[in-house]
Amino acid sequence: MPKITVPPLPVSCLFGMIKPSGPTSMSLLNDMQPLLSKSRLFEQPPLEAPKRKKKRSKKVGDVKVGQGGTLDPLADGILVLGVGKGTKKLTEFLDCTKEYSTTCLLGCETDSYDSEGARVRIAPWKHVTKEKVVEALNKFKGEIKQTPPIFSALKMDGKPLYEYARNGIPLPRPIEPRTVTVHSLELVEWKGSDHSFSWPEKALNEDQKKAMEAAIRGVDKTATIEDDPESTVQDEVKPTAFVIKMKVSGGTYVRSLVHDLARALGSAGHVVTLTRSRQGRFVLSSTEDGDRTCVPWSVFEKALTDPGAADEDGWTEWEREVLQHLEVI
Repeated sequence: MPKITVPPLPVSCLFGMIKPSGPTSMSLLNDMQPLLSKSRLFEQPPLEAPKRKKKRSKKVGDVKVGQGGTLDPLADGILVLGVGKGTKKLTEFLDCTKEYSTTCLLGCETDSYDSEGARVRIAPWKHVTKEKVVEALNKFKGEIKQTPPIFSALKMDGKPLYEYARNGIPLPRPIEPRTVTVHSLELVEWKGSDHSFSWPEKALNEDQKKAMEAAIRGVDKTATIEDDPESTVQDEVKPTAFVIKMKVSGGTYVRSLVHDLARALGSAGHVVTLTRSRQGRFVLSSTEDGDRTCVPWSVFEKALTDPGAADEDGWTEWEREVLQHLEVI
């Protein structure tokens, strides 16, 4: 194996991990914790925690690790991690420039704005063409106002928005729009009906729809959630799907952008794939000076079941990978 440069040990650092679609970001960090805590790469905490910290959930002996902005379970791509003092640097990745590619499936809105949620409304989609999508994208470039989805963890008066929607509690005030910047936005693939995606089978029942309407009507008296009658007819043709790529400021809701774009097209839509390809300087593939590539989750997953033999310097495969990608703090 080629020699690797080892900084003075132990290290505090940042590095990027490539998250797969499916698990939550936090579950992966919890799975990684034993590996990080047993490695001589990182500073080992004292065996006995100070009394003032005894109520904290972090186990005694665990290395301190955190993430710089979570990804939804559906999403894959870059997740920036901080270890030790590196956790203090993670806030800079909340507001940094990010790049995403996402697939929109037309004809159906969901409560979560993605395929993990339940059907809320269906609408016509056959009138949407590639040319209309390209034209509509121009409305979402530059500095725009975005309203976070009501089925999100964003809190209002201490209560997550999704609790208002699920329980039919009127919102005490409108969801405050946020200003975000879309630096670039382009259509990169027109799938049409040539894909394997489908609308979620799960749907809101009438009581759930009424609860959601009640929550929204706290700020919009005319809010309704109704299917378009023409769209309720079963169709053998798969709804249109297309892929867009974007470079955006921190705080941008990709799901909201796709939802709003579909409505601007006179349809409905939701996210079925989402990949974060850049988070600040951490990237899937390097395109600029200073870019840092990341460690695939599969490296850690393998190490959890079979860490393998250490090399002549005492490093296992996963430790070598981290050493090649880390940024010392």
